[in-house]
Formats: sequence, C-alpha cells, structure tokens
Amino acid sequence: MAALITENFKFVSLFFKSKDVMIFNGLIALGTVASQTMYNIFAFDCPCSSGRNYLYGLAAIGVPALAFYLVGIMLNKSTWDLVSECRLRRCRKLSGAAAFAVLGTIIGRAAVAPVTWTVISLLRGEAYVCALSEFVDPSTLEGFPSGQGLEVMARFPCKATVPQEMQGFWAEIERRLKYESQLLGWLMVAGMAVVLFLLLCMKRCCSPLGYQQEAYWSQFRSNEHDLFQRTADVHSRILAVESVKSYFGFVALEKEEKQQLEEHQNASPISSTEWNRITGICLYREKKGLPLYSRLNKWAQYSMENNIDAMEKEMDTLS
Repeated sequence: MAALITENFKFVSLFFKSKDVMIFNGLIALGTVASQTMYNIFAFDCPCSSGRNYLYGLAAIGVPALAFYLVGIMLNKSTWDLVSECRLRRCRKLSGAAAFAVLGTIIGRAAVAPVTWTVISLLRGEAYVCALSEFVDPSTLEGFPSGQGLEVMARFPCKATVPQEMQGFWAEIERRLKYESQLLGWLMVAGMAVVLFLLLCMKRCCSPLGYQQEAYWSQFRSNEHDLFQRTADVHSRILAVESVKSYFGFVALEKEEKQQLEEHQNASPISSTEWNRITGICLYREKKGLPLYSRLNKWAQYSMENNIDAMEKEMDTLS
C-alpha cells in the first residue's frame, strides 16, 4: 500500500512539474479572483459623491492591477537574470530578438494577475458603476426629472442615498452601466485570448526546437533548479559548520547534518567569478551539435573539456 501511494505521489509530482507554468499561472489567477471577491465584499465602498466616484472606481480597478503587475515582475527569476546579464556583461551576448523574447516572458507572466483582476472587476461591474454613474445622461432615461446635476447622478451607486422620487430609475442605471462594464470585460477576455493564441503560434513557428525537445528543456531546467537549490543548501551548511567550529571549537549538529558533513568533506568555497559565470540569461544554444540548456550546463561542458579560453570568452563578465 505504501509503495502504491509513493508511486502515485511521484506520478502526480511529475505531472505538476511538467505543467509548472500552467499550474502556477492558474493558481495566480485563482488567488486574484479570491482577492477581488473579498475586496468587493469587505472593502469596496463607493463614496457616491460627484468628482470622487470616478477616481475611486478607477483606483479600485487600476491600482491593485498595477501592484499585482509590479509584484509579478519582481518575483520573476528571469527579471533578475536579465538585470544581472546587463550589469555583468552589458547584454553583449543578448541579441535584440533574445531580449524581446525574455522581456515578453517576464511581461506575459506578470500580466496574469492584473489582467485577471481587471477582467473580474469589469464583469462584476461595481467599480465601473461607481466610476461612471455621474456621467449617465439623464435625458436618455424616460421620465427622469429634468434639471438634475452630477451630484444627484453620483448618488445612484448607493441606493439608500437616492432621492425617493428617483428610486425607480436605480435599476435601469445600474443595468445599463453593468452592461457596458461586462461588455468591456468580455471584449478584454476575447482580445487576450487572441493575443495569447498568436504569441503561442509565433513561439512554436520561430522555435528551433521540436515540441518534445522543448518539453525536455523545460523539464531539464526545472530539475536543474531543484537540484541546485538543494545542493546549495547543503554546501552553504557545510561551510557554515566550518566557520562556527573554528570560532567555538565545536558545532552542534543533527544526525542528518553529521552524515552530510561526512559525505561531503571536500566542499570548498566558490569564487565570485564562478558564481557570475552561471548567473544571467541563457537562451538555447548548441555546441558541436549538442544542446546547452542553461548557463550551468554550458559551464559544466567547458569545465569538463578544460576549455579555459572559451570559458573566459563566453561566460566571464566585463570589467
């Protein structure tokens, strides 16, 4: 039974690893929908005042979307890879097409949450109704009392503040504005779907790799990242043990840490030059017909060949 559970868990893990971008984007979208719903229920409160409604409604849609966008850019590893590439090598190895592809990836992933927030806000309609209620033309409402200014129209998002003689127009105004809001929301969904489809087609057509190799590349980089993080954690712990031991004369270790220390006694500090060589952008390259899937992969190939000249030419930073 335990073996069966383990095998099933491995299968599920592999599935989610192979779909990591799709799952990650899906979780971001779901989290954004939940956040938007909670905000509308607990925090959204239209001021129902002329001049304030418009600013409040736009802020309710635009400010969280902008915040989500900036956070998405900051949390994207490719952002800092690109920054490091430009800082260390002044982007000399990065062509215009490669830079466009990297920026497109960063912007595309960062746009998931803000687009979701904006679309859900428009489909719900509360912020749009709040923002544009004062701009509804009273002359288009049959039987609406004449001579009513913006201040009266601005009260309609708050039904309780609408004058009694105008209560009958509340449903019509809300229905009209929600129609406009939801229409914009669905048009935005359709536009993003078309753009996403065209970009995906361009990516498949322009990629030098077949579908299977591209999937393998994604799996390789995911596995390399996981193994690198785990190994870096052990390596840093071993060096930390040496520092603490040299100061106190001993170090308090758990059983597992003692085993790691015994197995990896040859761990040594890594120079900044070597760290910089594996830091930055690395798009797909080939060397003698064999693929180089990452900067670490390239570094390993050059190291095994003891090709110092190529290492310095391809991977060193500019002084």
